[in-house]
Amino acid sequence: MTIKDIQNDIIEEFSMFEDWEERYQYMIDLGKTLPLIDDQYKTEDHIIKGCQSKVWVHAEMKDENIVFTADSDAIITKGIIAILIRVFSNQSPKAIIDANTDFIDQIGLKEHLSPTRANGLVSMIKQIKMYAIAYQTQLQ
Repeated sequence: MTIKDIQNDIIEEFSMFEDWEERYQYMIDLGKTLPLIDDQYKTEDHIIKGCQSKVWVHAEMKDENIVFTADSDAIITKGIIAILIRVFSNQSPKAIIDANTDFIDQIGLKEHLSPTRANGLVSMIKQIKMYAIAYQTQLQ
């Protein structure tokens, strides 16, 4: 699936919920399904700077695609990173670099987060794209 296809699925899933309480619960449930990062990557090198809670992200290349794993010490934040991992994991570096993140506005996520969580979301996306840039550079 392309990044756009996955984003459209997420938009559709979020549209099924009546209110934000249900959407938050869905994000928490998504966080519970997140493939956990190996403990060896729960280090300062893998922590996302700019997040209120701790979020660790690890990336590695497998068959020319980047595979992400992550974890967080906060349940809502874990749900947010789970959504991002679902969108960007198993995609090529170029697809990740070129992808827009309008789907976040379309599901209303940023406007329903506290300012510190919204900043954390931006930091997570920035870090994922930085990994993609680094791997894209290695491929050239």
